[in-house]
Amino acid sequence: MSRNLKNVEWWILVLAILLCIVGFVALYSATQSDNFEYLRKQIIWFVVSLVIMIIVSFIDYKILVKISPILYGLSLLLLVAVLFTKSINGASSWFNIGGFSLQPGEIAKATVILFLAYVIARLQINGKEEINKIWKLAIAIAVVTVPVLLIVLQPDFGTAMTYIVSLIMVLFVSGLDKKYIIAAVILVVVAVPLIYQFVLPTHAKTRIDVFLHPESDPKGSGYNIIQSKLAIGAGELTGMGLLNGNQTQLGYLSPKTTDFIYPVIGEEMGFVVSAAVIVAYVFLINKILYVAKTARDDYGSYIAAGIAGIFFFHMAENIGMTMGLLPITGVPLLFVSYGGSSLLTSFICIGLLLNISGNRKKTIYMAKGSDYGSF
Repeated sequence: MSRNLKNVEWWILVLAILLCIVGFVALYSATQSDNFEYLRKQIIWFVVSLVIMIIVSFIDYKILVKISPILYGLSLLLLVAVLFTKSINGASSWFNIGGFSLQPGEIAKATVILFLAYVIARLQINGKEEINKIWKLAIAIAVVTVPVLLIVLQPDFGTAMTYIVSLIMVLFVSGLDKKYIIAAVILVVVAVPLIYQFVLPTHAKTRIDVFLHPESDPKGSGYNIIQSKLAIGAGELTGMGLLNGNQTQLGYLSPKTTDFIYPVIGEEMGFVVSAAVIVAYVFLINKILYVAKTARDDYGSYIAAGIAGIFFFHMAENIGMTMGLLPITGVPLLFVSYGGSSLLTSFICIGLLLNISGNRKKTIYMAKGSDYGSF
């Protein structure tokens, strides 16, 4: 136990909690008109998430991997069941339970990563190069494709993209041949305009059009992006001060507790704090990749890589869309935005990372010839 605790990458937990604290401060300012209801709920979710994180961190991740087929199946059942719930803001993505909402698309992220690690490791039983056999690669892709399709039906394209980025990270770490990577890039380049033209629903197309030309509809679809950029710019170096942001307090930002929490930080806390959030995320993702590199087995490497993909996409997409650099997809800023399901899933992932790092061997000090942790 003492050896495991010594090996744990505690900075992962520290950085996650620091991001949560920034989120609490932003929610305090953004929810004063609602008697801090969202802040109170977020604190409750934070406490619950920490408890579950501790439990996950003490269960050997190999046990979790072994039962991942069951967890994966349960996740698919929930993703099917949620399609029959009442639509909220045009999407059937939540179960309402006693005043709280649970989003199975968020919770399933952890179970899908565990099962993906299980499947790829089993496919590579005769060597890592086995993943480059087309039928084996197709099986790995299918593991993620099924939940992605169910999430698209909700519809929730932002969450679906999270799974895809996570899959790419895991496949890259698993030793995927470069020819597949090049083919995938070409496929994306060809498919994107076709998907835009024939697959995307009208509201998704509108978001992309607004991203390209927000000024074309300043009082309609382009409103949120314009107000978000105004808020971030108004904060300048040190911000306008808590409870003093014009866009935040006068109701121009919406939804300011979830998708647009970063402009609240930029406006009221300034460039210093908003830049610190990005730096914290960069350090966090770097630590996660280090855990993937030093994990004692492929299971640990693949799980950590998948989590790194999730955290990276959420950070890049949320901050990018609030700055007008990427289309709006409704992706929250993990640990910072309000959202019990995303917070719970994020800390489950943190628990898995603490678990993997605690059970690892520090490969950089191991004898030459060991291939633990190598990609």
